[in-house]
Amino acid sequence: MTDLAATGGVPGPGRIGRVAIGDLLRRAARRFPDRTALTDGARQVTFTELERDANRFANYLVGRGLKPGDKISTICNNSVEMVKALFGIHRAGLVWVPINTMLGPDDMDYIMDHAGVRFALIDDNLHAQPERRAALERRKVDLIAVDLTGKAKAAGLASFNDLIAGQSEIEPEVAFDERDLAMIIYTSGTTSRPKGAMHCHIAVVMAVMSNAIEMSLTRKDGITGQFPLFHCAGHVLLLSYLSVGGRMALMRGFDPVVAMEAIQRDRLTVFVGLSLMYQAILDHPRRREFDLSTLRTCIYTMAPMGRPLLERGIAELCPNFVLTSGQTEMYPATTMSQPDRQLARFGNYWGESLIVNETAIMDDQGNLLPAGEVGELVHRGPNVMLGYYKDPAATEAARKFGWHHTGDLALIDAHGEVLFIDRKKDMIKSGGENVASVQIEEALLAHPAVANAAVIGLPHPQWGEAVSAFVKLKPGAQASETDIGEHCRKHLGGFQVPKLIRILDEMPMTATGKLRKVDLRTQYQDHFGAN
Repeated sequence: MTDLAATGGVPGPGRIGRVAIGDLLRRAARRFPDRTALTDGARQVTFTELERDANRFANYLVGRGLKPGDKISTICNNSVEMVKALFGIHRAGLVWVPINTMLGPDDMDYIMDHAGVRFALIDDNLHAQPERRAALERRKVDLIAVDLTGKAKAAGLASFNDLIAGQSEIEPEVAFDERDLAMIIYTSGTTSRPKGAMHCHIAVVMAVMSNAIEMSLTRKDGITGQFPLFHCAGHVLLLSYLSVGGRMALMRGFDPVVAMEAIQRDRLTVFVGLSLMYQAILDHPRRREFDLSTLRTCIYTMAPMGRPLLERGIAELCPNFVLTSGQTEMYPATTMSQPDRQLARFGNYWGESLIVNETAIMDDQGNLLPAGEVGELVHRGPNVMLGYYKDPAATEAARKFGWHHTGDLALIDAHGEVLFIDRKKDMIKSGGENVASVQIEEALLAHPAVANAAVIGLPHPQWGEAVSAFVKLKPGAQASETDIGEHCRKHLGGFQVPKLIRILDEMPMTATGKLRKVDLRTQYQDHFGAN
């Protein structure tokens, strides 16, 4: 509410000055009514259709009695209907609680219980999973189906398209504020139960505006959409491209051939993916069959790319590679590397701070550190979360000293680029030395047989913590723990060489593909205690 005394008795602008996620689509639809906003294989959807059906779903939700602030989940993989539903949810002033479809029923149930969700949109094939369906029935969640495989009717579910048919195409008048809660996105839970990061409308819109400027987006741009929309990265990319009149080619997961077909068919200009996705495309025997020359930018995210792969990608795929980074708690992106810096340095460089937020390095006493000194990476800006849902203690800790604390150890170099050192909790203290787990992991990944690696510190009676490594080998590759130990001794200092190396068939991962080191710590915490 506006403080009338502070404004000389003049009320705020209200709706005419509102900042809202749903407004991004309406403005784009008025500017580009007949342009393609989404593709899904051969299917094409214009901005006008997207706008119309978003309003229809918003009116349906309002008609069902849902009020601003009520929670609604999507248990969906990428689809046109999901995008229409997302904008309808935002238009109705509801709080979106996305559910990662790779989560098991227990984690899904925890999130819905914690957030107080009683209404959800679900893909019919996901509802067909017995354990998931049973969990939803126990919670008595009111469900609408995205009828992807034609199973909705048999399951007794009303389909999204049937329910919006006949609804008004005029946007409902719903009163909410740009600082009102718009979404609760739960973290991936690498160390504990996931926490719900709360974001308001203005945080998301400011991130979108920043991305549009920093990535030089135009109405001619189209991006691959294999990142799931239930993740903040996929969601903000969708909004960023649609807001300028660009388009997204929706995909349900990553397949190199499907991605290359979309680039050629839809003349996409931007590919976004993980390093392993780039590797899959570059190594694919059919790559030369596809015209990928429309690509002007290749975005990689979540982790820096190894030098050989990056050099090859720039030479063979696209001259402009950029790394974007962010956090669920800071609506992404927060940092971005520039194309002209890609071959100037290698390592865990995350790039420069974007215009939406400030980035700094802080010591444990709250002092900001000069360039070149290691401390915790902190941010502040309008894209910061409102806090953790129902967790004031964690919220207070995350914003100590007036900055958002990422939990990452880093430095800012003379070029203003963030160099990631390690997760703060993953710094190993062994025999009086600080050992960065990420440095050991880089050495392990340089072994030709190693596909994935995780390094942790385990309790040790002599060293305090012992550097301990867990690796997964590449398919068909052969190497012994002794071989990998010899490799480490050639490339690392003596105090950095792991005192334990285990080859695992599978690494413990979260549903979003992050290593769950907490599982390794729990399983092996007594390994050295018995010696």
